[in-house]
Amino acid sequence: MPMNILKNSVTRKRFLRFKSMRRAYVSLWIIGVLYAFSLASELVCNNVPLLVRHDGRFYFPLVSYASEDVFTGSARQTRPDYKALAASDTFRASGKNYMIFPLFPYGPYESVDPKTIDVPDAVTLSLTPEPAMGEIDIRPDLTIGRARYAEWIAGEDRGNLNGKKLNGFLTLPKALTEAVAIRFRNQDAPYSEFIATGPSGKKVMVSVSTFRKRPQVPETIRLTLREMPANGNEAGKTVIVFHRDLRPESEKTAFWDQIPEDAARLLLSFISARFEHPVDNYPLVIFGRQYTASFAKEEVRFPYPPVKDHLLGIDGAGRDVLARILYGFRISLTFGLLLVVCSMGIGVMAGAVQGFYAGKLDITAQRLIEIWSALPFLYIMILMGSIYGRSFFLLLVCYGVFNWVGISYYIRAEFLNLRKRPFVEAAQCMGVPAIKIIYRHILPNALVPVITFFPFSLVGAIGSLAALDYLGFGLPPPTPSWGELLFQAQQYRWAWWLILYPSLALFGVMLLGVFVGEGIRNAYDPKQYQRFQ
Repeated sequence: MPMNILKNSVTRKRFLRFKSMRRAYVSLWIIGVLYAFSLASELVCNNVPLLVRHDGRFYFPLVSYASEDVFTGSARQTRPDYKALAASDTFRASGKNYMIFPLFPYGPYESVDPKTIDVPDAVTLSLTPEPAMGEIDIRPDLTIGRARYAEWIAGEDRGNLNGKKLNGFLTLPKALTEAVAIRFRNQDAPYSEFIATGPSGKKVMVSVSTFRKRPQVPETIRLTLREMPANGNEAGKTVIVFHRDLRPESEKTAFWDQIPEDAARLLLSFISARFEHPVDNYPLVIFGRQYTASFAKEEVRFPYPPVKDHLLGIDGAGRDVLARILYGFRISLTFGLLLVVCSMGIGVMAGAVQGFYAGKLDITAQRLIEIWSALPFLYIMILMGSIYGRSFFLLLVCYGVFNWVGISYYIRAEFLNLRKRPFVEAAQCMGVPAIKIIYRHILPNALVPVITFFPFSLVGAIGSLAALDYLGFGLPPPTPSWGELLFQAQQYRWAWWLILYPSLALFGVMLLGVFVGEGIRNAYDPKQYQRFQ
């Protein structure tokens, strides 16, 4: 049949014109190969083995059902867990028993066992310094009278600060010294904050409280000092990794060696406990500095990012994203093809009847179609889903009964244009039945809109299915769906792989479909390409 079609000179010319547009032709091949590959998904991506040899007999689980009783003798007629069976001592007792799994041994409905994911068995100790604070009382000559928790401003020299000059440790701005001088003159002064520079360029916030005139001149003025880390508290953060033997593995082990023995012993007790259960953060003082110790251990929680055996990551239910995308592609393209074929079939019949008979039948049908197209599709979809439940067939029917209206307009217009042509009038004069004139004489000449709109309608159907699944009105769970993966991405916004890979798959397929549609439209264009300069 295809060879007979290509014998037609016009059709052959259109095909050669389409083939000359490499982007459209290659896109058609890519979509065709991917769809054929997805039709064989069970042979490539599945948690059910292709072949099982047990006790000298061969089984093909993808072709014929074999219950658990066949392999274990447990009298259970349910489908066996083949991965657990392959790892069991009973199955492995005989060296002749084996299973051959697909290239990618994970199914779209299989929840991955967290124990199969290899994560480092280590605890990460993070020691984050808290911003240091302190108070000092200074005399008129900037000598420190008394210091409380302010030794850190001295840098490495952490001795007693009493009797030492404040400007020996900090570079004080002129405004700060003037604010202090005003208070020693016993004059009113507001609350003020100043930035001083400490050792090694460290910034220190110096605040002076509100001052009111007193009966006597004050002997000292109190200053509050607060450390200002250059890049937040993370700047001085120390991270040390510990394994089960509680030995540090990090470039910063020198810092750990300097920690006092009692503090180190306490931290090791928390690290040992973290291997078994979560541990809260613990505040402690090291080298006269306040630190917050946190204990982190990588654990498998779904969704989980891409790893060696799961190249595209794992979704929120523990299912492999690659398997969900592959099976979702098959469902999306199958749904799109069925929907477009059915809706275009209905639209062609409706448009052909209106355009051929015209008159009162055409006007009446047009008014009925306008009323029908005004019905809210989404509300009807919600209503039907609440009554009959969500299913592939229901979604196809509900979407199909609304999706045919657009193509019917084009077919009606083509029939109105062709019904008075000489070849049609000649057929009528020869007594050819109306149904034969419609489908043998007029329709083949009116199919150009159907063919040119087919790829674009297919792209729209795929996008609509993804949108309905994203909104929760599409296919029932746990059916693999790109829209359902994008819905999970909204719930887990930090799971970038749930956003990236389904979006790329949807974008790629829709882009290829648009390229094919563009090529077909240009191939059916009676005018050759023109370039204006």
